[in-house]
Amino acid sequence: MNLPQDIEKYLSEHMTPESDLLQQIDRETNLEVLMPRMLSGHLQGALLSAFSNMLQPSCILEIGTFTGYSAICMAKGLTKDGKLITIDKNEELEERVKKYFAASGFGDQIDYCVGNALTLVPTLTETFDLVFIDADKANYTTYYQQVIKNVRQGGFIIADNVLWSGKIVQYQKANDKDTVALREFNQLVTNDKRVENFILPIRDGLMIVRKL
Repeated sequence: MNLPQDIEKYLSEHMTPESDLLQQIDRETNLEVLMPRMLSGHLQGALLSAFSNMLQPSCILEIGTFTGYSAICMAKGLTKDGKLITIDKNEELEERVKKYFAASGFGDQIDYCVGNALTLVPTLTETFDLVFIDADKANYTTYYQQVIKNVRQGGFIIADNVLWSGKIVQYQKANDKDTVALREFNQLVTNDKRVENFILPIRDGLMIVRKL
């Protein structure tokens, strides 16, 4: 679900530039880390930052840290005493991510947890203003069900990759585990009377959910 390259270039030229640190994370992730396309990137990062700045959250939860780009973008909107909890299972990235967080100026506000989100999320007792889900697609429904009760009224859940490179509508030929799981997640959210939602078709699709 990529935009034409000329449109991508135009968008990049007509938005606030990335910070030096975000440019560094993007560059080093693409050069040195497996599956660099998992990085949120400039456009999506700017959107996450905008949501956070509008909400002025005191507590953010991120499920799926990767190399820390999206966490740093969202941390920009935190209140002075706010915190962001981010969870990822990839121990190999821990040293790199900690370095980026320390350089961001938000290191004291970011609680970086390395472990299995399926077991860590249920132990959290905070009330969340914003949740960003960008982890293993097969467990999106479980993550949603785990966090929804702890999202404040008027708070947001944002889930990445919900169009899954267009496979989400290829019913006849795309029925792998992740695609089916994402279809089920999208339908679950749409049917949930506790929320209102829409899908924003940037990058690989963002499900935007507001708790009523």
